Amino acid sequence: MTPSVILPKLPSRTTATAMAEKNNANIGFEKQIWDAACELWGHIPAADYRKVIVGLIFLRYISCAFERKFQALLAEGEGFENDRDEYLADNIFFVPEKARWSAVAAAAHTEEIGKVIDEAMLAIETENRSLKNVLPKNYASPDLDKRVLGNVVDIFTNMDMGDAEAGKDLLGRTYEYCIAQFAAYEGVKGGEFYTPASIVKTIVAILKPFDNCRVYDPCCGSGGMFVQSVKFLQAHSGRKDGIAVYGQESNADTWKMAKINMAIRGIEADFGPHQADTFFNDLHPSLKADFIMANPPFNLSNWGQAQLRDDVRWKYGLPPAGNANYAWIQHMIHHLAPDGKIGLVLANGSLSTQSSGEGEIRKNIIEADLVEGIVALPPNLFYSVTIPVTLWFISKNKRQKGKTLFIDARKMGTMVTRKHRDFSEEDIQKLADAFEAFQKGSLAEVRGFCVIADLETIKRQDYILTPGRYVGIEEQEDDGEPFEEKMARLTSELSGLFEKSHKLETEIKERLGAIGYEI
Repeated sequence: MTPSVILPKLPSRTTATAMAEKNNANIGFEKQIWDAACELWGHIPAADYRKVIVGLIFLRYISCAFERKFQALLAEGEGFENDRDEYLADNIFFVPEKARWSAVAAAAHTEEIGKVIDEAMLAIETENRSLKNVLPKNYASPDLDKRVLGNVVDIFTNMDMGDAEAGKDLLGRTYEYCIAQFAAYEGVKGGEFYTPASIVKTIVAILKPFDNCRVYDPCCGSGGMFVQSVKFLQAHSGRKDGIAVYGQESNADTWKMAKINMAIRGIEADFGPHQADTFFNDLHPSLKADFIMANPPFNLSNWGQAQLRDDVRWKYGLPPAGNANYAWIQHMIHHLAPDGKIGLVLANGSLSTQSSGEGEIRKNIIEADLVEGIVALPPNLFYSVTIPVTLWFISKNKRQKGKTLFIDARKMGTMVTRKHRDFSEEDIQKLADAFEAFQKGSLAEVRGFCVIADLETIKRQDYILTPGRYVGIEEQEDDGEPFEEKMARLTSELSGLFEKSHKLETEIKERLGAIGYEI
């Protein structure tokens, strides 16, 4: 244990639950999750409590699902309750006896509890090859107080997951809730692997992944892009197995979390055999994806340009050594199928920068007629990033040749807390509808919100893609007040304000003079 570690302040349980309700998590046991976080707080470093809680949620959930199926098979009396295929057919993990929650709960207040949980995780990995070396097995660590761990196990034992079978996405939403909240309170490190759901949903709603497609994320974090893609497909076709998922992640812990996230949702995914740096070790070198969705690290420096100068991916120009934004863009374009589409998040600087050859790369990409749309996002959507960001949509085969849609969405969304903004479903649909209308050639432009620009117009703007340059200022409704009367009123009000300011200026000077200061 590291007593000197400074931990983030934990929100009140009421606040945490309220945040979940406003963000539509509604998983039903936010309080218990935060009870567990409270129990751990101050006993382990901040980087570890996420692993402890998420691992226990996983173990508790699969045990609950297994137990329900086990009891149903037992009641049938056919002797199939220990037949692994019966569980696999219903997409339920087969849980060995030593890994069942009853065994964990029975050992909660013994010195062996950490060892029992680690062995349970190992047994689950043995039964499920896709999880090999993925689940957390740090519960026996001497740094984790076993009394505290036992108390956390008790909290999870009393957690009601009775509706888990009816709500098949329950664990996924629980997982999402946890990583979102941890991202909010861990700062940048927590936010590295989590893209807020409203942004992911917007990208998916605009791209509209279809059945039998290949979806790729070269910096996949915990896999949120894939989750929403599968949800979209399921909502529109009734299937959840019609997407082939490919991902890559350079952080070992985050790679493991992505594997768990896919496993608990029953999504088959190819994340490669291990974590790896996308630029230096492309794990899917021959992949040509139908859809690429990503939130790459913003303005990443020292990404390895010196060693990769002659890489085949830099078709539109060598990205600068100090910023990987255009390396990410070109990597994704390289992996696009002939009719493929990209939706990605980038810092606003990428829209207008001219430094170190970036302006020339952007010009070449625009002249290749690849940029289909740009959406300027409002602030505060991310938990840990305050800089303005933009959505880029790139297409290998645009329906509207020679045209680009610009949307200024900076006024959209609602502040759900003092620091965090979310898009509503209506907001997301409005953006998706605008793209669909643009692609069909039926979009009505709205000043201050959306406009269509041709390549010649973009060229006149020096190939700068900032939406504000194109959409203009929102038209104001005429309030009916004649111009002369309005100007007379406003100038009178301004004169009054000037008079007040002069009086305040005189009073301030007098008071400063009284204490010996002259202005």
